[in-house]
Amino acid sequence: MRVTGTGHASMRIDTPAGSILCDPWVNPAYFASWFPFPDNSQLDWDHLGQVDYLYVSHLHRDHFDAEQLKRFVSKKATVLLPEYPTSELEDQLRDLGFTSFIATKTNEVVELDGGLNIMIQALTSPTDGPIGDSSLWVEYDGVRLLNQNDARPTDLEIFTKLGHVHAHMLQFSGAIWYPMVYELPQAAKTAFGKQKRDRQFDRTFRYIDDLKASYVFPIAGPPCFLDDELWQFNDIFGDEGNIFPDQQVFMEEYGKVGGSNAVVLLPGSVSELTAGGCETTHPVPDVAEFFANKEQHLREYQERKRPVIEAAKLTWRHPEIDVLKEMKARIEPLLEESIYMATGVGGPVRIDLVGYDGESVESIVVDFPGKQVRPYGDEKVRYRFRTERALVEHLLHIGEVDWVNSLFLSCRFSAARIGQYNEFVYSFFKCLSEERLQYTEGWYDEHQKNADKEDVKLGDWVVQRRCPHLKADLTRFGIVEGNQLTCQLHGWKFDLASGRCLTSVGHQIRAHRSAT
Repeated sequence: MRVTGTGHASMRIDTPAGSILCDPWVNPAYFASWFPFPDNSQLDWDHLGQVDYLYVSHLHRDHFDAEQLKRFVSKKATVLLPEYPTSELEDQLRDLGFTSFIATKTNEVVELDGGLNIMIQALTSPTDGPIGDSSLWVEYDGVRLLNQNDARPTDLEIFTKLGHVHAHMLQFSGAIWYPMVYELPQAAKTAFGKQKRDRQFDRTFRYIDDLKASYVFPIAGPPCFLDDELWQFNDIFGDEGNIFPDQQVFMEEYGKVGGSNAVVLLPGSVSELTAGGCETTHPVPDVAEFFANKEQHLREYQERKRPVIEAAKLTWRHPEIDVLKEMKARIEPLLEESIYMATGVGGPVRIDLVGYDGESVESIVVDFPGKQVRPYGDEKVRYRFRTERALVEHLLHIGEVDWVNSLFLSCRFSAARIGQYNEFVYSFFKCLSEERLQYTEGWYDEHQKNADKEDVKLGDWVVQRRCPHLKADLTRFGIVEGNQLTCQLHGWKFDLASGRCLTSVGHQIRAHRSAT
């Protein structure tokens, strides 16, 4: 089995029975804020796109690059489709010209031609990607690969049961806007960022230990930020609170916990994988030296892409759009239908729109209890977002149904909140369509009614076995320190004495001391 690195979470897998291209991403994503690093735009995509199969893990735009898929990937390729609750991924791929699909069933092995076997595990909670994320398992002639990308399954047992895995590709770096965009003192941002960075590595190391693959490949990050306005988010300043460490940092951190089987895939790296070993060649003489010169590479990359960023910015303004009127028309019908998310948010959310002049501000409130969108009335709000008016105009102009995986991931905003993180705020802004809203409301309804009944003993406490957040098995991911439990899958914390979630509202845990 040959694996060619093609950047970020993308790779091409070649076997005698066929080739699979995974998640090709080249063009900037999220309002031209994210770019793949290292630069992969100069690879021979005319060749790389001539494949037998295409796998797109999910609809995040650093995995689903419509322009790249349309221009370079053969439309003769058969799409390996995850089992998602909505048809959005298939619909968008059909719009790009793909016609051949294999609709997989989650956790079921599919035998392709020539002895090539694949299995896709689809995750379908409202917080998994943009309503769905997935992992791809591939086997040919006894050699097995798991492309976990940035999916977060509760366990990897389904894959270990299929036999020893030889290559494990998984995310290790950040892919979110927290804590950088929050209006906090720098010391607090650094502390929260370091905590998140440490959790990212802890989670990755836990997955590695669970699967025990022969070789580990850190992929699916980090992005780089080439716009001058976002340059500070690159991990080149020695900031221990930066959540975007690169592959070389992973190698160093992994080494600290005894890891010695990691392989870096740069764009153009090729790994020849067998049951007995892995031989890798790189497009640069020394990988560590390449990352040591990261800032220089980024500056050169920035100059190449500066015209791309400036051209993108020229397309965002739509002064003909009445933002308040359009938001009312789009959001108020969804608020009327929302039960769980509206109750979960529990208060008004304010959006400050900064005008073209950089100074004037229009403040709009999405009033979840009142089920309306209206001008801000000088009331207290739990969440406040501040962004350029042009960005929201563009979202409304294109009919974007997912503001989380467009505006928020762009990091082109600032945020403030009172109290804990509220998952329901982001779940709602991810579901600005009838189809997504109905699915997410149904998911919350089902999971509330089917609360986990099994208890397990962790330290001096008896707690419900499944995390109230996303049902992770706490016998594997739960860490108890005193009266506090941390679920390491997503880093959520609970006060066991009261059952209160310390990370977000609306996620009570059942717990009592084992002696009582």
